[in-house]
Amino acid sequence: MSTSDQTVDTDRPEAVAQLDRARERLESVEERIDDHGEDRVETAAEAYRDATRLLGTYVDRATGTGRENFANYVRLEAQFSTLVENLPEDLEGREAFEAALEAIDKRRLSESDFERAEEALEPAATFAELLEEREAAREALTETRKVATRRLRELEDEIDERERLLELGDADLEAPVDRLREPIESYNATVREAFETYLRSASAREVFALLERAEWYPLVPFESPPEELSAYVEGDPAGNRPIPELLEYAGYSRSKLSHLVENADTLKRTVATRRTYLDGIDAEALTVDWPPPSAAELRYRVRELRPLVARIAGEDAVAALRSIRALAEEPEYERLRAAAVVTTQLTDDERERLAAGRIEEELTELSTEREAIREALEGED
Repeated sequence: MSTSDQTVDTDRPEAVAQLDRARERLESVEERIDDHGEDRVETAAEAYRDATRLLGTYVDRATGTGRENFANYVRLEAQFSTLVENLPEDLEGREAFEAALEAIDKRRLSESDFERAEEALEPAATFAELLEEREAAREALTETRKVATRRLRELEDEIDERERLLELGDADLEAPVDRLREPIESYNATVREAFETYLRSASAREVFALLERAEWYPLVPFESPPEELSAYVEGDPAGNRPIPELLEYAGYSRSKLSHLVENADTLKRTVATRRTYLDGIDAEALTVDWPPPSAAELRYRVRELRPLVARIAGEDAVAALRSIRALAEEPEYERLRAAAVVTTQLTDDERERLAAGRIEEELTELSTEREAIREALEGED
């Protein structure tokens, strides 16, 4: 949502305007209640609710002829009379209750008598409506606060994004990033090819030993083998076969497979159910990301990669790793890396907005809106 969508004609953020309207609504109804006196309003509202409940309860039971109808009429008149007698003499709206009592003060009642009683009570309904309106205004204000708080979180994210773009915009876009890209791409291609060859030739047991060894190196994020699969590869003679071969076997019929391995059922059950994991074993954990990490992180990563790469690849891959480590030692590394990050992460639109100074303008507008909402919310506390 753009900043312009969040403002109104008065240049206040919409969230602030909504808070003001909700607060003014609540203040207005509270002032109207105070004009009557809160205790008097609550007393009159409670009496109105009791009176309408009585009328609703007896409208069918006390109308018409018959002993039971008359008995219900007597009960209604007695309860309604008690209600009116207990009202304070100076209660505003007391006349409405007296008029309602008069409407049902007959030996025989009809539905029209109940209707007249309800009409007589209408002036007192104002007090119940005032309390209902106050409760609705309080709920609306609470919801408006939630909306403003959500908008505040959105603004924090948008401001963080603009600040990130400004930091990226400080990079030297003319820096020769190929000095980093070419050796990293060359190493990645070499290690991927070497790993594919390794998977085709090494036994599953040997590959699993490598993956378990990688657990010692946090910056080499291989996924450890599932326990059941690891136990199978370690303990069954089929573990001496390469992983691609085991995956191929898992697709064979049991009769065909029984001529190739000792435990056909075990292989099919164990390997086939873990096909997704086995298919996912690749060289990505051994590659270097683009754009590359900070110099310090890259040095640590190369140090952890080196013993694993040496086990599965030739000297070319190890030499490529050394060249990447050397890049991380150069004084220009962070400048080149920053340019690489910008080249990779900034869209054409973001570059244009940076060049035109619009990111700074957006950041100013968003920060102003954030402060206005913060002040409005603090004013609610």
